[in-house]
Amino acid sequence: MINRRDRIICTVAVLVHLVVNVAHGRAHGELGVGLSAFQNIYVITVILIAPLIAMLLLWTRYARLGLLVLVISMAGSLILGVIYHYVVVSPDHVSHLPPGDAQGVFRITALFLVLTELFGVIAGLLGLRSSTKVYS
Repeated sequence: MINRRDRIICTVAVLVHLVVNVAHGRAHGELGVGLSAFQNIYVITVILIAPLIAMLLLWTRYARLGLLVLVISMAGSLILGVIYHYVVVSPDHVSHLPPGDAQGVFRITALFLVLTELFGVIAGLLGLRSSTKVYS
C-alpha cells in the first residue's frame, strides 16, 4: 500500500519537474537549440508524458506501477539530460550554447532538471521501499 505522503511527494516531484521542463524548453527555443528526431520523441514520451502518467497512476489502485514508471522515467530523463547538457559537446551543452539572452535560463534549468529528476528517482524508490515493508 502506498501511503498518502509518498503520493504527495511524488506528485510534487512530477509537477516541479514539469514546470522546469517548460522553462527549459523555452530557453531551447530562444537560443535556437534544436533537437534531433530521437531527442524530440524521447523528450515527449519519457521526459514529459511518462512522469504525468506515473503521477496519475499514483492516485489509483495502480499506485505501485506509478512509482515504477516514475523511477524509470526520471532515471531516463536524468541520464539523457546529463549526457546532452554536461558530457556531449554540442549546442545543447551548457558550456557551448549559442549566443543569446536565454543562456542563463538554459543553464539554471538544466541544473534544476538534474535536481528534480534525481529527487523524482529517490522519491519513487523510497515510495516503492515503503510500500513493500511488512509490518509485524
